[in-house]
Amino acid sequence: MTPLTLEWVEKAEGDFVSAARELRSRKSPNYDAACFHSQQCAEKYMKGRLQEAAIAFPKTHNLVELLHLMATLEPTLLPLRNDLNDLSKAAVEIRYPGRSATKADAKSSFATARQVRAVIRASLGLPT
Repeated sequence: MTPLTLEWVEKAEGDFVSAARELRSRKSPNYDAACFHSQQCAEKYMKGRLQEAAIAFPKTHNLVELLHLMATLEPTLLPLRNDLNDLSKAAVEIRYPGRSATKADAKSSFATARQVRAVIRASLGLPT
């Protein structure tokens, strides 16, 4: 694994831990933050996998766009297209007034991030 890929993985893990912590919080959980960090986790794992395969990617937060770039690398992620689209939207929409994430939103976002994480960690030879 390249050093830059490892940096992507480490950053992604930080977001994974942050999302999990917010979901587990009994006192004042921040479901908006859980959704945001879940999206960031998935994005960084996807970018890390693209980096490892030497596939250029744009500066984007759109997970479906990243999915298209990695379709041949990780075809098992293709069924997550709708979930990744929802995760991209949720992470942006909840950052501004007008909408707040629910516990169900946060759980769904985290579940999608966890699936992306598991596939990519396995692909990179890391424990899941």
